[in-house]
Amino acid sequence: MPSSPRPIVVIGAGSIVRDAHLPVYERLGFPVAGIFDINEAAARERAASAGTRAFTSLGAAAATPGAVFDLAVPPGEIAGILAQLPPGAAVLMQKPMGRDIDEARRILALARGRQLVAAVNFQLRFAPNALALRDALSRGALGDVTDVEGRINLHTPWDYWQFLKGVPRLEVLMHSIHYIDLIRALLGEPSGVYCRGARHPALGGYADVATSIILDYGDRVRCSLTMNHTHVFGPRFAVSQLKVEGTAAAAVMKMGVNLDYPRGEADELLFATRDTGWTPAPLRGSWFLEAFEGPMSNLQRVAAGEDAGLVSPVEDAFRTMTVVEACYESSARGGTPVPDA
Repeated sequence: MPSSPRPIVVIGAGSIVRDAHLPVYERLGFPVAGIFDINEAAARERAASAGTRAFTSLGAAAATPGAVFDLAVPPGEIAGILAQLPPGAAVLMQKPMGRDIDEARRILALARGRQLVAAVNFQLRFAPNALALRDALSRGALGDVTDVEGRINLHTPWDYWQFLKGVPRLEVLMHSIHYIDLIRALLGEPSGVYCRGARHPALGGYADVATSIILDYGDRVRCSLTMNHTHVFGPRFAVSQLKVEGTAAAAVMKMGVNLDYPRGEADELLFATRDTGWTPAPLRGSWFLEAFEGPMSNLQRVAAGEDAGLVSPVEDAFRTMTVVEACYESSARGGTPVPDA
């Protein structure tokens, strides 16, 4: 927690603000100075629920003295908003960092040019089970990592986010990016990717809704993500997990929010060795909502000089965007042709 939280100006009044940002800020006692959205009715509704004001213009919101800015807007809107924030402002941007690598470069240049204290809200890094897993890896509790596997097989209600319909990039940019970012935080940079995204005939207005990804960490670590968001055949085989195996132990993270979003289920983190069964780690909460405490707390503490650095600064988030870009380039190229017999 920051010792003296600065007022937060929220830009954007969509479902993520309603379901996550505002409830967490209220829980932590972070003051919300006001909310702006181009949808004035939504801004007024969110502001009323938070007991704060609705700004009538972005300029008025940006002029709030001493504010920290929380940008919860579609990725294509981020750069234009950053250009209107005060130089040196502290800002937390919703992921992804733009719609493609060109927008990510523009956002990075704006953040540097305007000397912003700028972080990207990759809040999975702050999920209780992710924090515990990272701690275990840092202590060598799993030994040498040999296998990382993410599996999503469930129904995601894409229509919950209306702005996603018709966009050319969907699953990797808006969902798998979380796991790509977390894996980078745990293992470092992959040397390359293999990827194939797929559409679904029942979702004609949406781009990739299922993806297979391999992150190349050489021949000592197998790292794959198998993501299917169109499983509508009941909960028995629904899964939302990230497994990490090492030479000494293994761990499995369950991301419960994906199962029946946004209500979800509780998160889990289980550990096992060759000699023990699977043992749950004690966790304080889940990705939704406790993980949302971390990015804003870290940003506030950095702005106040209480933390040495951001956990997910724009420079690091840009590296995640380069991996996402590589995924789409790989998917567009297709697989290695099978030779004729």
